[in-house]
Amino acid sequence: MAIKRYTADADTTITNAYKANLSTRGVSGNMGQSDILEVFSVFAQASSASSELERVLIKFPVTGTSAGYISYDRTQGDIPPSGSVSFYLRLFNAEHSQTTPKNYNLNVSAVSQSWQEGLGLDMEGYSDEDEANWLYASGTKINASASLRVISYNNSGQSIQLTGTNGYLFTAASAFNDSGQFAIGANNNACATNIYTIINDSASADFSASVSSDVVTVYAQPARARGVTGSISSSLGAFVWITGSGDSESGYLSASFNGGSDYTLWSTQGGDYLTDSSSSFTASFNTGFEDVELDVSPLVEQWVSAAKSNYGVGVRLSSTEEGTSNSYYTKKFFARGSQFFFKRPYIEARWDSSKKDNRGSFYYSSSLAPAADNLNIIYLYNYVRGQLKNIPAIGTGSILVSIYSGSSNNTAPSASKLALSVGGDVATAGDYNITGGFVSTGIYSASFAYTGSTSLTKVFDVWHSSSVEYFTGTIEPKSLSQAWPGQGYNPNQQYVSKISNLKSSYSGKNTTARLRLYTRKKDWNPNIYSVASIAAPIDLVQDAYYKIIRVEDGVEAISYGTGSYNHTRLSYDVSGSYFDLDMSLLESDSTYSIKFVYYLNGQYVEQPEDFIFRVE
Repeated sequence: MAIKRYTADADTTITNAYKANLSTRGVSGNMGQSDILEVFSVFAQASSASSELERVLIKFPVTGTSAGYISYDRTQGDIPPSGSVSFYLRLFNAEHSQTTPKNYNLNVSAVSQSWQEGLGLDMEGYSDEDEANWLYASGTKINASASLRVISYNNSGQSIQLTGTNGYLFTAASAFNDSGQFAIGANNNACATNIYTIINDSASADFSASVSSDVVTVYAQPARARGVTGSISSSLGAFVWITGSGDSESGYLSASFNGGSDYTLWSTQGGDYLTDSSSSFTASFNTGFEDVELDVSPLVEQWVSAAKSNYGVGVRLSSTEEGTSNSYYTKKFFARGSQFFFKRPYIEARWDSSKKDNRGSFYYSSSLAPAADNLNIIYLYNYVRGQLKNIPAIGTGSILVSIYSGSSNNTAPSASKLALSVGGDVATAGDYNITGGFVSTGIYSASFAYTGSTSLTKVFDVWHSSSVEYFTGTIEPKSLSQAWPGQGYNPNQQYVSKISNLKSSYSGKNTTARLRLYTRKKDWNPNIYSVASIAAPIDLVQDAYYKIIRVEDGVEAISYGTGSYNHTRLSYDVSGSYFDLDMSLLESDSTYSIKFVYYLNGQYVEQPEDFIFRVE
């Protein structure tokens, strides 16, 4: 099994787009519970120079102490160490009835601070106010209040000063200008009453106030307050712009709201992102309908090692597209809450786990083959009570392998060690030991070229340390000319394929099935004697790959992994080809088909057979 998927555990869309009135921005809107994620840029909708943006935040389960987290799965040996595995971000296009932009780039960058997914859903009116949003990364949605006492005022309207009962001292950032339309007040009590009136008569419903003598108590909904034009936070609370009712004058009222520190602003509106080359990546789109399949391995490895904190990634149009006078409207992806199982965002770990065990397809070296094809790899599988276990004295270190001669009648080595040629795990010509190595828990391998006498029909591989023998195996070498005789024409080789142990159904939970693929040449034509006396031959295909298709709708649950990582390549041993299939990758209550493609003579040839099974 060379694929593991880690579905997003939080995602949301944030925006500064205008609401339907084209005067108020939806910066407080949260869309954490939507089944869609959206990215766009709209230019000149509200005015000739207005710009509206929408971005996506997604987080994945990277560090944790249970199955389903990347770091835990690595410590359990379920995924390889750094450098032997690649991590791909997968986002899937969501078709819609609106316009879709063409020829653009999306930046995928690490988010640099913690954020909340939120409980919002409204992607049209931005009416669900929660965190995260365009202004705030996180917070607890509570009503907050502060009692403010007027300690001085200026009847000419130059300034007022307020102090809160929590001990903070504030000075107004802008003066009230009294031109006869509006009076601060003749004394403390009157000034407090006027402030109370300003707040309650404001066009904004984000604040209300009560007054007692010279004490004004201001009540606010912090999540709504952040949506007020000119509402900016400070380290102590919030600066709130207030407009007097019935006149054109305006000024600042500075107030600290209890509970305001429960909210965390983005340092830059729209989110904070890392932009170094190991944290930021680019996905390019031509038609605009493409999915995202992006190698983000450097970032994931830093999350796993804790070199960087995992706050997920932000997906946004590049700075060029966000800053241009053109609109890019609109790109949509499926979110983690989508009903479409295979369209949810995930990080996919990919690696080549195939083991090419040549014990059953062991060949003498031949001048017809290049050096790499003359190497044979053999494996030792150390099972203890049905489980693969490391050999205690070897652990993850080196193990020695020696080759002994024998004959077809021998059941054990009958002579001395054979001298070996240089190549593979043999360092020096004439060595008697192959220095094998650790592959994975309980599995060791050794590679070498066998140039000994072709008259030997059996040799023995003895796995040992300097003083202890652990295992003795049997190998029956063949010549390349016997297995692949030269021909005077270029054959179009075809194969018959069958999964010999496929069940009709599997459980989708905690089930990994090892499936055995039997292959033989299609033109095999045994006579009566050979049918009666021998089993059908296994003709190994050196490079075979699988894919999984959901039968109901043709969706590719797992595509052929024939790229750089060969992550769906089959292994083989003396019993034929095989692969491990993690059923948790597949949606339950569905029927699936397994298809194979073979790499033959420089091209991939898909096989005609379909192998059907169901996941319950």
